[in-house]
Amino acid sequence: MSDLGLPARRSAIYLLDQIIGEGKLLPELIGAGVLDKLAPDDRARAQRLTIETLRGMERADRILQRHLQKYPPLTVRNALRVGTIELCNGGAAHGVVNAMVSIVSKHKHYGHLKGLVNAVLRKVATTGPEQWPSLRIPRLPKWLRGPLVDAWGGEVVLGMESAFFAGAPLDLTAKGDPSDVAKAVGGTVLPTGSVRVPVGAQVSAMPGFTEGDWWVQDAAAAVPARVLNVQPGERVLDLCAAPGGKTLQLAAAGAQVTAIDISPGRMERVSQNLVRTKLEAEVQVADVFSLEGQYDAILLDAPCSATGTIRRHPDLPFAKDGSEFADLIDMQGRMIDHALTLLRPGGRMVFCTCSLLPDEGEVQVDEALERHANLSVDRAALDVPGVEPAWITEEGGLRLRPDFWADKGGMDGFYLACLRKAG
Repeated sequence: MSDLGLPARRSAIYLLDQIIGEGKLLPELIGAGVLDKLAPDDRARAQRLTIETLRGMERADRILQRHLQKYPPLTVRNALRVGTIELCNGGAAHGVVNAMVSIVSKHKHYGHLKGLVNAVLRKVATTGPEQWPSLRIPRLPKWLRGPLVDAWGGEVVLGMESAFFAGAPLDLTAKGDPSDVAKAVGGTVLPTGSVRVPVGAQVSAMPGFTEGDWWVQDAAAAVPARVLNVQPGERVLDLCAAPGGKTLQLAAAGAQVTAIDISPGRMERVSQNLVRTKLEAEVQVADVFSLEGQYDAILLDAPCSATGTIRRHPDLPFAKDGSEFADLIDMQGRMIDHALTLLRPGGRMVFCTCSLLPDEGEVQVDEALERHANLSVDRAALDVPGVEPAWITEEGGLRLRPDFWADKGGMDGFYLACLRKAG
């Protein structure tokens, strides 16, 4: 890594420009190769700086506004934000200030603002670290916070925001005994059976990775497959399967799994993980609405707002504004209806979304029950280890929230329900 860390810092500023200014998501940018030319250490540092800046942006802006008469252009403002985050979290003042001044001075449009950057960050270095811990936990943008407060209340949303600010530990799903995996990787077994390990571990270097003993999967995301409870030999359809954690769970249970997703790139990752874990499933790149056939069980993890994953994806509230959510909600309803045509009489389907919005969860199930007289909710299916009765909703689904397990590091936001088709 370079002495001043200029490539990593410059890349972090660029990523923030793209996320905040262009509405692009961080995984999309990384997948497009934005960081490919960086050395591995710089690449990791650029991602870390970007994520830390997104999580702490409100605090950074509150500190910066005390030293700015007006906001500079976005790129310069993002340089100030990255610098403030570093300074307030133990970064050496001389190195941070010099690096940001150097980056801005070389910008073809904003080089004349290097003096501003120098003056502001020197002031931040003096007062910012002391102010930082006294500032409130960063709030979600109003476009998202409002609907969440309407749904869950202000105190619950404050708990969610604390979880988002804290970030997410690394969770693993074991192919075999979770206790064996926990012992091997130095983790702990959670009530639902996932294994939680401290943040910072290099996944591919952890014991059992090469052998395929486990895969990365948030604890909440592992619950839907456990609720579906497939049996050896059952014909099971995993819809919208990528990145494949649920496919691996279903295959490990001995089911005959067909995994479907519309993205060739994401399905390639599913295939690679099947090879690594020595599990078998039929992998197809296809549109859900083109499918035919009959299956004993279906897992539908429908495309959604992904608002439940902000612990791990803090870019989402800044890249999105909620304008596309109505189309997603409509698609979810249509997917439920089509998936039910693929389910044999007497079969069961778990519908789930990684969303915190009731319109993408509880409301979808209520409306599906109204549309389909032969459909019922299987409440008994939720009787799995670690699921607390308070998480079960009025219509018989399961609501998981980031503020749950606060003492253990939280979980992603998820909704799921097990639906039964009359025989």
